Amino acid sequence: MKFDTIISGGTVIDGTGTPGVQVDIGISGKEIAAIGDLSESTSDNAIDATGLTVTPGFIDVHAHSDGALLLDGQHASGIRQGVTTEILCPDGLSYAPLSHDDYLMYRKYLSGILGFPPEDLDMSSIDAFLSNYHLKTSCNVATFIGHGPVRISAVGMNDVPLRGADMDRAKGMLREGLEQGARGFSTGMSYYPNAYSDTDELVELCEVAAEFGLPYSTHLRNHNPERGYAGGGVLEALEIGRRSGVPVHLEHYRTAPPHIGDIASIMDPVDAAKAEGVDVSLECYVYPVGSSFPHTFIPGWVHEGGSDAMMERLRDLETRKDLIKFFQETPITPMGGNMFTAISEGPNDDLVGMTFEDAAEAKGTSVEELVMELMVEEEMGIGFRGIPPTSVRIWRQHEEDVMNLLDRPDYMIGSDSIPIAPPLVGIVHPRAFGCFARFIGRLRRRFDRPLEQVIQRVTQNPAQRFKIDKRGVIADGNFADLVLFNADTVNDQSSFEDPAVHPSGIPYVFVNGKLAVENEKVTGVLAGEAVR
Repeated sequence: MKFDTIISGGTVIDGTGTPGVQVDIGISGKEIAAIGDLSESTSDNAIDATGLTVTPGFIDVHAHSDGALLLDGQHASGIRQGVTTEILCPDGLSYAPLSHDDYLMYRKYLSGILGFPPEDLDMSSIDAFLSNYHLKTSCNVATFIGHGPVRISAVGMNDVPLRGADMDRAKGMLREGLEQGARGFSTGMSYYPNAYSDTDELVELCEVAAEFGLPYSTHLRNHNPERGYAGGGVLEALEIGRRSGVPVHLEHYRTAPPHIGDIASIMDPVDAAKAEGVDVSLECYVYPVGSSFPHTFIPGWVHEGGSDAMMERLRDLETRKDLIKFFQETPITPMGGNMFTAISEGPNDDLVGMTFEDAAEAKGTSVEELVMELMVEEEMGIGFRGIPPTSVRIWRQHEEDVMNLLDRPDYMIGSDSIPIAPPLVGIVHPRAFGCFARFIGRLRRRFDRPLEQVIQRVTQNPAQRFKIDKRGVIADGNFADLVLFNADTVNDQSSFEDPAVHPSGIPYVFVNGKLAVENEKVTGVLAGEAVR
């Protein structure tokens, strides 16, 4: 029998959690056509995988590459880690479904994390959104339908209750998006307009997602806590699952100071809800600090009306003075302890890589005043990340916590990757280049985890949770999304000091039967499909 490609001599870990076996894989077209002894078969392309492990392609359940993929479909930072499918629009932050005018407004609003994709794109539906990526990217693209765009389309960027006819319109958009292939409903309660909502609104919206059996993926609330059940946070998310029947997916849920080393403190409420029948899954990434954009510091009234109205308020010196007083007296999220990662090309790009405190001192101003000035001068195009702990003991304890969490069968990896795309300039968080390689390599070896368990968490687990058919497991008839790596040497090489460095030990990556990475180099092939 003849195949397009035969991969022979490797140890195949199929993604189900079972140990690896030495078998050959035959690929025809986009699919896995045979698994077994193919020594008597022929192929146009032969890969000798001796000494390598062959697994399903990794699925990143939390990627902010919505904009970057539209500017650079090759997406080397992800594909060279073995990520063959990315789920976009976590945190309720993305571009669809939006009218063209609303797309341009929200594009500007999100530019500090998503960059500046082309202006002339159709983002009016989930179907249109996915079509912008189909066969134009190296990886497959799936997406959530986001709370932010749904709310903007229903009532604008306004702090008003979503009720009555407005709610009916929002539910109709949500249902249409799920019918068109969205893999769930996402929100981020540190961001606007999402945080204008209350628990009742979210329950009613989630009842629609529950009809499809698809998850409510949530970044937990820290704005407007009085609007959330039990003050927001994990208890609100679990209550939404309890009342609506929706499966709940907790984004980047891991220990952090002051709870480092105390997993029970974050998992007890989750396990109690699961015991009551609430369906909960979770994700984390393997770094001790995160990344975001300055909007998360700014109270909700400033965001009303959208990007231009927000900029007008920030330009007003009296308003800015009031805001600075608010930040200093009642910090929702303290600004200190962060570093500028992305700034639009311009007079302030020399601040990239500086801590907020050092940049403010250099400018002779306060941190709060500096951030407000930059928001105005750079038209919102600013991103930042946290400063990692100086204590190696704390850092190592965090990593131990993460690996212990990932022992749980309800956990998976979401990189929370924020690639930086022109015209932004900057220093990315190292997770954009190293998250999956760090998990399957460095940390898996340090903490002596079974390779088959680690692979299951980044393949079958997310495929089942988000109903991504024919991916996540090596099986006859499934799509040929495959990663070949050296289990003994695979390693992340990106660091906080030098983050844009690709991993080593991953020589081959296939997407839909085509080589996207060969000999640790991207091939230029854009075979990624829209996952519907």
